[in-house]
Amino acid sequence: MKDFEHLLTVWQGQPVKEQLSVDEALKQVKKGINGLSCRLLWGIAAMLITTVIVIYLAVFGVFTTWTSDVGLLVISVGMVNYVVLQIGDYRTISKHDPTTDPINYLGSLKAYQKRRAYLYGRFWYTFAIIVTAGMTFYTYEILENKPIGIKLICYTLWFAYIMFATFFLKDRIIKSEKEKVSLMIEKLERLQEQFDV
Repeated sequence: MKDFEHLLTVWQGQPVKEQLSVDEALKQVKKGINGLSCRLLWGIAAMLITTVIVIYLAVFGVFTTWTSDVGLLVISVGMVNYVVLQIGDYRTISKHDPTTDPINYLGSLKAYQKRRAYLYGRFWYTFAIIVTAGMTFYTYEILENKPIGIKLICYTLWFAYIMFATFFLKDRIIKSEKEKVSLMIEKLERLQEQFDV
């Protein structure tokens, strides 16, 4: 009997998982998704504008060596690939409404999380290499007649920027976005558990 009472006390001492308010949880998820969507749209717009400028330079710029044309072509190919991935991510999170079908939306969020892991994981390094190679080709003609000190400063600054973006900025962006998406996934999973029980 003593064991039963001890077991009963331990069981009653367990924290009760509070029920999520469906409306409040879905409202928070929708707000988070709107923030992610907005950020993706701004990123797509900025990259598209930059791509148009690079393509304009490639078409209408007057260069004396072939390296500038190749550099701008390489940069624009990298940017177009990045935009295509961003558009795919935007479509993934905006094709379902979390308030009308939270279960399907949970699947969309998990797919979005996997796509972002690919984008920030493997593709980011490929993108950085492509843009760096393109800039190296492009700036070859521009820096051709400059003193070696100017060339070293320019290439060092570019290299430092790429390293900063790759190893500091990217990690902060990934961490922030991953926390937000994980929180939304957790809320939708808790809602699903509430209705499955």
